[in-house]
Amino acid sequence: MADIVIGPGSQVVLHFDLKLTDGSAADSTRVHNKPAKLTMGDGNLTEGFERCLLGLKQGDKKEFTLTPEQAFGQPNPDNIHHMDRSRFGGDAPAEVGMIIAFTQPDGAEIPGIIRDVTGHSVTVDFNHPLAGQTVIFAVEILEVA
Repeated sequence: MADIVIGPGSQVVLHFDLKLTDGSAADSTRVHNKPAKLTMGDGNLTEGFERCLLGLKQGDKKEFTLTPEQAFGQPNPDNIHHMDRSRFGGDAPAEVGMIIAFTQPDGAEIPGIIRDVTGHSVTVDFNHPLAGQTVIFAVEILEVA
């Protein structure tokens, strides 16, 4: 039986490591030894990451360098918001560097990074934490169906 090659709609089980160009780790499925499971085109990966997987098969190990545009995009200034400090309670005080989940009107949660706290104003960045970064995407394909 021929090896199944990853294409649109393929179900894939893989380990991945995301690193920055300085070698620091950004994310990895190996930390808890829980491989990622996805269906190509289901939106779990951005188009740039999915393009890397096309044509690979079980057992393949590859490493790709993705520009910010191919990975998480450039930071969007419209995703930076200034909020009144009173919106942050005692259980979640606003401190620079903290990541806080904010509930959107539709009930979905979106993470925001506290970038600045000045007086009564808190600057929250809703860009992806890796926006603007070139990333190295290392994959090991465990299964393809």
